[in-house]
Parts: sequence; C-alpha cells; structure tokens
Amino acid sequence: MSSSDEGLRGAERGVEADQTNHSVVVGERVVVKWLTPPAPLPQPAPDVFAHLTSVGFTATATPYASVSRRADDGSELLLALVTAYLPGAADGWEWCVDEAVSGGTSFAADLGVLSADLHAAMATPSATFPDPVRHADAVRAGEGPWSLRAGEALAEALALTGGEDGDWLAERAGALRAELAPLASAGATPLIRIHGDLHVGQVLRWRDGYAVIDFDGNPTVAGADPFQPAARDLAQLTTSLEHVGQVAIRRRDADPEVIAGWSATARATLEAAYLGRLAELGHAALLDRSLLRPFEIEQECRELVYAARHLPRWRYAPMGVLRSRYP
Repeated sequence: MSSSDEGLRGAERGVEADQTNHSVVVGERVVVKWLTPPAPLPQPAPDVFAHLTSVGFTATATPYASVSRRADDGSELLLALVTAYLPGAADGWEWCVDEAVSGGTSFAADLGVLSADLHAAMATPSATFPDPVRHADAVRAGEGPWSLRAGEALAEALALTGGEDGDWLAERAGALRAELAPLASAGATPLIRIHGDLHVGQVLRWRDGYAVIDFDGNPTVAGADPFQPAARDLAQLTTSLEHVGQVAIRRRDADPEVIAGWSATARATLEAAYLGRLAELGHAALLDRSLLRPFEIEQECRELVYAARHLPRWRYAPMGVLRSRYP
C-alpha cells in the first residue's frame, strides 16, 4: 500500500449538518457522501460532474468517483459520491448567518457571479451534454409542468402544515395561488440543466473561495424534468438569503427590522451580479425575470413540505419569510 493510500486510512469524521444523505470526511482529503437510501441510476450528479469538468467549471469540490452496485432486480444503485475535501470549508448556514448578523453583503456579488458561471457552464455543449439548451419550439411551459408542479407544491404545503401556521397559510391560499398564476401563461424561455437545489447551504466558503456542491436535485421533487429555467435556481438561491435572515433572528437574536434590510440588499446585490455576469458571458437570454416571483413562492411551499417530511424544526424559516411578505 502506498503512503497516499495509508493517508486515506486516517481518521474519518462525519459532517455535522442537516441533510438527507450522510457525508464522511476521510483523512482530511476526500468527502464520501453516502446516499441514504441508495438511488437508482441514472442520477444527475455523475453526469453533471463529468459535464462541468469537461467545460472547465472548477468552482466545485473536484469529483473523484461514484460508487454503485447492481441490485437483485438487475438495476444499478448509486451508493456514494467521492469528491475532494476543501480545507476550511463552511456551508452557508454557518458563514452566511455570520454575514447577516454582522450586516455584510459584499459576499452576495460573489454568489451572483458563481451562479451565473454555473448556468453558463450548464449551457455550454460537452461530450456528456452535446445539446445542453432546449428552446421555445421544443418545450411549451404554459398549461404544463411548471404550473402543475407549483400548484401541487402549494396543495401539499397546505395539507402538511398544521396549527396556527396552517391556519395562517390557509387564509392566504388564494393570494399564493395568484402569485403562481403567471406560470400557467409563461412565455418561451431557454431551458438548461440547473442545479435543482441551489441554496446557500450548497455553497461552501473555503480557503480558496467559494464552491457549489450537491448536484442531486431537490429532495422534495420526484421525477422532475432535468431541463428547467435558470430562474428556478436563482429564485431558490435568493429566497435562501431570506431563510438565513430567519435563522439569524431565531438563533442569534438579530433584530428583525435590521435583518429585513439586510435581506433586501443582499438579494438585490446577488441578482445584479448574476445578471451582469450572464451578460458578460453572452448568456443574458437564459434568465426570464418574470418567473422569479412565482418560483420563489413555489420554493417556500417546498420548504414547508421539506420541513413536514424531514425536518420539522425548519418550518419557522419559510413561515417567517411568507409572513414578512404578507403582513
């Protein structure tokens, strides 16, 4: 066994974070993310990693390997993904909450550039994804999956949210449906393979900058089309800044009015940097801004569904955001 192999046999430690899978750091060199439960192949992450590597996108943890096995029925199950360990890395539920408490917003421009670079990379052809962009004549959004998916998310959130929060939500169901209505008549927009679960917790701040991780898709959505509007990722990322604000209020005793101002500034800074970077890269047409608001409302519904099914203590965050939008 080589010395490098011996190094990988060093201490293992779990990653302390709320997540649906289980990650282990091995020898301070690699991270093994075990899927719990194993997922039937194909899964998006292995192909996305291959694509991003081939088009030169490096703002992620370097992918090393995927581990799979054949099930009794002959299908293939993805067991784990192995990526580089990023020294000094902290996810956004740590570092971004610190920014909220301190009032810092300069990071938001970095996140805007990072997400624009990711979307531009997703829209660049590779051997893995030779035709990465679908156009208006290939997909019709209106009357179809976006509106239906959003309506189902709202219905599920209403059904799963109980108590005073559930009563409050039910009273505003009509207003929330109205927010989603533009999805039923959405115009043509380019579709790309998006991250699918892009929030600050998926952005690590580490020794050498920022890295976006976890390309497994949204844990509350089954069978989603891999081609989606870029606006869906951006809407989830900007709403996660508001969730950070709610975390700062609840766990760090931050002032709600101060946090409201911080959230608004951080969101605006991120979106402006995103738009500027997309234009610089020649991909300005990827973003349809008319989709942002309805996707944001859908995302809050999905956060409520996630809380009900996986992490009940999280419900305060999406409810806090919704209550701030509908005082």
